[in-house]
Amino acid sequence: MRFTDSQTDADLPGERAIPWDAAGIGLAGARPSIVRNPRWLEETRKACGAFEWVTLAYFAWLEGIVVLFHRNIPHAGLYFVVHLTLAAGIVFLARSAARSGNAALQFLRHWYPLSLYIFFFEELERLVHAIFPGWFDRWLIAFDYNLAGVHPSVWLARFASPGLNDFMQFAYMTYFLYLAILPAVLYVQRERFAFWTTMVSTAIANYSIYAIAVLIPIESPYHSLAALQTKTLDGSYCTALIGLVERFGRVHGAAFPSAHVAGSMVAILASWRYRKRLFWICLPFFACMCVATVYGRYHYVADVLAGLAVGAIGFSLGTRLMQRKGTLPEIAE
Repeated sequence: MRFTDSQTDADLPGERAIPWDAAGIGLAGARPSIVRNPRWLEETRKACGAFEWVTLAYFAWLEGIVVLFHRNIPHAGLYFVVHLTLAAGIVFLARSAARSGNAALQFLRHWYPLSLYIFFFEELERLVHAIFPGWFDRWLIAFDYNLAGVHPSVWLARFASPGLNDFMQFAYMTYFLYLAILPAVLYVQRERFAFWTTMVSTAIANYSIYAIAVLIPIESPYHSLAALQTKTLDGSYCTALIGLVERFGRVHGAAFPSAHVAGSMVAILASWRYRKRLFWICLPFFACMCVATVYGRYHYVADVLAGLAVGAIGFSLGTRLMQRKGTLPEIAE
């Protein structure tokens, strides 16, 4: 599917694709050296949108952490190479999509960001102790207790039942729908500016979460308060499914702020701006998801509050960034 210029796109100069032959590369013979030919850099700048530049900035931050704290990171050299390879692949994909109108390539160009979030989150398992060797959960445990007078995840266990457990696990899993539903609607309806604003805002929120997770290692109530729990959260299909996901994808650490809440917060705010009907449909499930993160022992209340703040800031920064010239990626006509 190829986007057409939306009403908002028309207000942004320099967003239409430049034909391959007009770029002065390929048809004229051998490609000049990147160092000697600033045109290559200019073409790359146009092919990459705000999402790519935000992502490359996060890659640069990661590489800095790997270089400075490599002694604390298992297989640090491998991480360094993998990050460089992925960054180069992103640039190559953006440049290829700017030249080719191939439908599959264009689809990949718009939807590869979702796979990045999974990769970045999963690798935090090995990065959360790059700087600090221990856990800082005691701060958040104290915050929650001072706020509520109890340990919220422990207190909520008194209401546990198979039916409620299943519903809460279902609510927790709706996070994955928030990342895709609104962008999918905007993609199908070819609202290019709104689509990339949502994607860029989500990226800013998620990358902020990942960076904070390295600076403030938190392991979650599932680990820190396990000795206080007296009930297991048994259930049926949804509980079994989330158990399977957690078995292969659980990350020990990276709990503060909540990436679930931050990413969903961006989706809720973007829905309010672009599809208010979708906002009202998703809002009750979003509220249940926030409760489910604590009920399911994935997060402290502090994680949820911080996730709401990071999501709101991410959406604000993303919408501001997308108002700048050149933030929409160039695609082939």
